Amino acid sequence: MPKPVILCVDDEKVILESLKIQIKQAFHDQYLYEAAESADEALEILEDLQGNDVPILVIVSDWLMPGMKGDEFLIKVHEQYPHIVKIMLTGQADESAIEKAINEANLFSCLSKPWDSSTLVNTIKSGLSE
Repeated sequence: MPKPVILCVDDEKVILESLKIQIKQAFHDQYLYEAAESADEALEILEDLQGNDVPILVIVSDWLMPGMKGDEFLIKVHEQYPHIVKIMLTGQADESAIEKAINEANLFSCLSKPWDSSTLVNTIKSGLSE
């Protein structure tokens, strides 16, 4: 069986790299780590992984991205993959977007940028244990 995946979505490459490094340092080779620079790219990755029977456990997504915003993306994800733990990472989401993601995407947590690495890791661990 393939290793489960943690997917990070952010339109800024430096943030994606930072997320992947921090998460991989915490979980080592326990998971595979995927990254997408847009919601559309992330949806394609999800479809490919699902088609290959690769379990997707967690998505950490930015809110403010070109094209589709994070709350809309996570709602779409939830409609197709309700079991995935969804975490939003943002410096700019308004309260209504967060509320919408909580209600319509079963958002597990919303973390502010800049984030604390240990808070991020603990949030992922907490989401995985639910």
